[in-house]
Amino acid sequence: MNIYGKQVYGAEDEETRCSHYHQETDRIALKCFCCREYYPCYKCHEEITGKPFKPWPAEYREEKAVLCGACGTELTISGYLTSSSRCPSCRSAFNPGCALHYHLYFEPKK
Repeated sequence: MNIYGKQVYGAEDEETRCSHYHQETDRIALKCFCCREYYPCYKCHEEITGKPFKPWPAEYREEKAVLCGACGTELTISGYLTSSSRCPSCRSAFNPGCALHYHLYFEPKK
């Protein structure tokens, strides 16, 4: 699905929700480090590509790799991780439970 001019593979609505995560606040897509494509979640990436989602190395924290499904703003990884579960641009809430999966998307700083 094309969302704000970005292809988001596996998205089922215009705010980037998917079959795995579809609560009101599930409105981000994440760019995979290996393929540089957006997916709503690691499960979508694995189903579509047949490969695990490769997390971003810690030295890439200033790379834009998170897409807000509410307004289309691309956030840097560090911007997303320090956002307090809200888009800094439109203030839409993100699911705070996503923090449980950060290790799947972003390698920890050493």
